[in-house]
Amino acid sequence: MFSKQEKKRYDRHFRLKEVGEQGQQELKKAKVLVVGAGGLGCPVLQYLTSAGLGKIGIIDSDIVDTSNLQRQVLYTTDDIGKQKSTIAISRLSVQNNFVRFYDYAFNLEKKNALQIITKYDVVVDCTDNFSARYLINDACVLLGKSFVYGALHKFSGQLSVFNYKEGPTYRCLYPNPPKDGDIPSCSEVGVIGVLPSLIGTLQAIEVLKIILNIGDVLSGKLLTYNSMSNVQQIINILNTNIQITQLTSYNFDCVLPKNNEIEVGTLKSWIETNQQFNIIDIREQYEIDDFKLNATHYIPMGGFLDDLEEIDFKIPTIIFCQYGAKSKAIVSILKRKEINKVFSLVGGVQKWIEQDLEN
Repeated sequence: MFSKQEKKRYDRHFRLKEVGEQGQQELKKAKVLVVGAGGLGCPVLQYLTSAGLGKIGIIDSDIVDTSNLQRQVLYTTDDIGKQKSTIAISRLSVQNNFVRFYDYAFNLEKKNALQIITKYDVVVDCTDNFSARYLINDACVLLGKSFVYGALHKFSGQLSVFNYKEGPTYRCLYPNPPKDGDIPSCSEVGVIGVLPSLIGTLQAIEVLKIILNIGDVLSGKLLTYNSMSNVQQIINILNTNIQITQLTSYNFDCVLPKNNEIEVGTLKSWIETNQQFNIIDIREQYEIDDFKLNATHYIPMGGFLDDLEEIDFKIPTIIFCQYGAKSKAIVSILKRKEINKVFSLVGGVQKWIEQDLEN
C-alpha cells in the first residue's frame, strides 16, 4: 500500500504500464547494495533513491577529498574530510524519506562480504579497483545474486550485468586478475568529470530492470561508450561457466593515489586491507621517539638517496616525515629518477595524530 504522498511522488511510475502500482511495490520491497559512493556511486544512489527502493546499503570507507568534487556530485566543499557514506545518506534521506539506508563505513572484504551481500537482492559495483570487483563477483556467484558492473577510464566507460539468472560472470570477461604492472597507474590516468554520471545512470537503469523484470537486461553483453567519439558498442560475453567454490585472496590492486600524494585515511585503509606496499619513515630519531608509526624502512632524509638499493620500488612506496614537506621533496627527486610508484603522506605524522585525536 502507498500513502497519498507516495502516490504523488511516484505518479510517473504509476503511469507506465511496465511499472504501475505493482511494479512500484516491487521497488519498495527491493534491497540493493551499492559498493562505492564515489563517481559512479553518486548518480546510482541518487536515482535509486528517487525511484523509491525500500532499502539501500552503502559501503565506502573513504572520506571526501577535494579532488572528488570534480565528479562526485553528492558532496560539497564543506564535506571535505568527512565520511562519504555518512554524508551521502544524510543527503539522500532528504531526497526521499521513504527509503531506508544502511551505512557500512568500511571496506568490503573477504571476511565480511558474504555476511553483508546475502542481505540484498542486487549488488551495484561502483568501485575503482580489481580487488573489489573480483570479490563482489565471487561472493555474488556463491550467493546467487546479480551484480551491475560499471567502470571508467579517461573518456570511456563500460557497463554490464553479471550472474543474472546464471548468466556470465565477471570472470567470464576477465578470468584472471591483472599482473602487477599490467595496468596503468591510476595516478597517471584521470577521468572526465561528466562521464561517471552517464555510466552510473545506466547502472541504475539496469538495477530497475532487474527488480521490475522488464526490458533486455545487459546480461551476457558488455556495453562500451567513448565520450570523445560518441561511439557505443555492445560486445557479447561467452558464458565459460567458471566454477567458484569459495572466496580466495583478493590482495591485488592498482588503486594508486593521484599526484603522488596519499591521504592518511587512504593509507589506513591500505593497512587495514593488507595491501602490499613499502612505508618509509624519513624522520630523525628524536622525531620517531616522540611518535612511532610502524614502517618497513627507517631511513633518515640525509642518507635516503644512499640506500635506494634496499627498497623494492616495484610495489607502491609510501614516504612520510613529520609534516609532509620533506617526504614531498624526496618523492619529487625519485620521480626525476623515473621511480613513479612513490607517494608522500599528506600532512605527515602530524596529520595522522590530528585525525586520531578527532576520532
